[in-house]
Amino acid sequence: MHIPDGYIDLPLALLFGVLAVAVLSVAAKRVNGEISDARAPLLGVVAASIFAAQMLDWPIPGGTSAHFVGGAFAAILLGPHLGALCVATVVTIQALVFGDGGLVVLGANVFNMAVVEVYVGYGIYRLLVPYGEFRAAFAAGWLGITAGALTAALQLGLSSAFQYQLLTTLSIMGVGHLALGLIEGAITASVYRYLARARPDLRPNAAPEVSA
Repeated sequence: MHIPDGYIDLPLALLFGVLAVAVLSVAAKRVNGEISDARAPLLGVVAASIFAAQMLDWPIPGGTSAHFVGGAFAAILLGPHLGALCVATVVTIQALVFGDGGLVVLGANVFNMAVVEVYVGYGIYRLLVPYGEFRAAFAAGWLGITAGALTAALQLGLSSAFQYQLLTTLSIMGVGHLALGLIEGAITASVYRYLARARPDLRPNAAPEVSA
């Protein structure tokens, strides 16, 4: 999902960069209310886990790739605003240090992974958690990464610099990440289940009690 430079027209890249900065600026102002003594040490663990997971890329047709993102995972454990800042930091470091994703399109990549996936995933989790917190975590991981991939596909498909049309990019990115999202959803739910039982104090306040 890390889009390289040259795949998106400059005006489109700047537009999504501005949108990403705007959302993350609001998140930074609101994040103080999401940090607790219990969650502060968790921030580094979540960031390191996401960093490692995102380094595993599977090429898909069209020159981009599919990989785990962990946006919903971060949102559930850290809260959406701190989760968005966490993922944005990881994506930025990957671009600056490892060249994973372009610098000109960095804002677009941050928007897809740190904004769309994080907030969509968290919204799905909150919507479905009354029906079971682990099912909600699975759906958040699965549909969150798919939403981020479809946003990337939209950016690519609308760009004159990219070789495929919008319908093709949506099909390729959507199908690829719907499949990969099943694994991300399973990992999100499994890690959440483990933490919910090992450290119940880290569970979101919105979640019901863990059932057997």
